[in-house]
Amino acid sequence: MDKKKILKLQQRGWEIGNAADFLGLSQEESNYVDLKVSLSQYLQKKRLTRHMTQENLARLIHSSQSRVAKMEKSDSSVSIDLMIRSLLALGTSKKELAKALI
Repeated sequence: MDKKKILKLQQRGWEIGNAADFLGLSQEESNYVDLKVSLSQYLQKKRLTRHMTQENLARLIHSSQSRVAKMEKSDSSVSIDLMIRSLLALGTSKKELAKALI
């Protein structure tokens, strides 16, 4: 949003913020969400690069297609541990994994 629009909104009593502000997340919680989103996006990218379906990946990690879909959407029920193990199963190196988190 451009600065003029922000200024107009603030002059009319609106508060400007982001999702973390709206949800009242601490810095740690916000960083955790960002980390999960980065991992989920990289997981989907890696799966598609390998020309795999969600079902193929699910079989590889002994899970279900719906679980893979949840991982790729950063669902709160999915652990970061499962996402990392899935990326490793796809052949992701530690170096690639570190880059995905940046």
